[in-house]
Amino acid sequence: MHVVIAPDCFTGTLTATQAAEAMAAGWHDTAPLDALTLLPLSDGGPGFLDVLTRALEGDTVALTVSDPLGREVPAAILFVGAQGERTAYIESAQAAGLHLLGADERNPAFTSTWGVGELLRAALAEKPKRIVVGLGGSGTNDGGAGLLAALGAGPPEHLARGGRALASAPDDALSELLAVREELAGVDLVIATDVENPLLGFKGASAVFGPQKGATPEVAQELESALGRFTEIVARTLPEPLDLLTGAPRRLDREPGAGAAGGLGYALYLLGGRRVSGVELVLDAVGFRDVVRGCDLVVTGEGKFDWQSLQGKVASGVAVAALEAGLPSVVLAGQVMVGRRETMGLGISGTYAVAETAEQVDAAMLDPVGTLRSRAARVARTWSPAR
Repeated sequence: MHVVIAPDCFTGTLTATQAAEAMAAGWHDTAPLDALTLLPLSDGGPGFLDVLTRALEGDTVALTVSDPLGREVPAAILFVGAQGERTAYIESAQAAGLHLLGADERNPAFTSTWGVGELLRAALAEKPKRIVVGLGGSGTNDGGAGLLAALGAGPPEHLARGGRALASAPDDALSELLAVREELAGVDLVIATDVENPLLGFKGASAVFGPQKGATPEVAQELESALGRFTEIVARTLPEPLDLLTGAPRRLDREPGAGAAGGLGYALYLLGGRRVSGVELVLDAVGFRDVVRGCDLVVTGEGKFDWQSLQGKVASGVAVAALEAGLPSVVLAGQVMVGRRETMGLGISGTYAVAETAEQVDAAMLDPVGTLRSRAARVARTWSPAR
């Protein structure tokens, strides 16, 4: 039996590569005769650059940027292709990731995307034809204002102090935004994201993702108001874009993915970016459809398999691609929060949780490799005839 093991990272505990290796070890414990192909994946969030570096031939440039609180952290940019046709890949989580913050530091009212702007600036210096920015796993909610400030669109004192500060930003806070857009005019700016949420509203960045980043209900409401103020400043600065087909005005704050990474998607739209599915981009880059051709089963997974997982994340993307190839797929996750009815439409043949009780969750956090390996061994008993 040939099994392809293609998980995302288990956020906060295991990288995608570590998760794939733990699953493979557990599967081998039960079915040592099965052929296993490990294919770690990402949807644009943490691990995006590692996955692409393994899959693509290119040059990695290391640099130091600012984290969400302005401290120096290591980061990298992957350049692929010949001069004049180069593509630069950036992982925003390297500069704005939630994992860069301690538990007592997580408050999106004060965190900034300035470091992502530093990454973008460094990529631009190499004059690539295309820049792909992976979004996901951020600890920020500033609408990408920090990124814009780092590129020179406006004063850092108004734009780079976190989402809350945008509420008091002056009307001319983005006075150089047009100049920054002009600088990027010849670059194909690609927004690779796993979510389609708009910037504002009940499905927006503050309401949906703010609490995951440490925002209380009161702070989430403040951030919603501050981002609303930010869109007013944009409207005073930037001519309203028009839909190329209908000629109707486009509200960039309502575009799919504008709310990704705390509104970082919105800032990239302001710079002329276009959105693609992060997981589809990665699946194409690693040649997923070629890899699974002729295999018997696809195993994917992530830390928490919930309703968000059904909307463009790795597990759902893998399941759909496996279904297109006529293959069964199963999900092995730290926790499973959705039922059989919700997963059947994606073609998922089974979901398996490492932890189902509070005690099991604690045990899994203490030994993520061991508990994931053990669960994979039990799943192999169900699916492998060669055990």
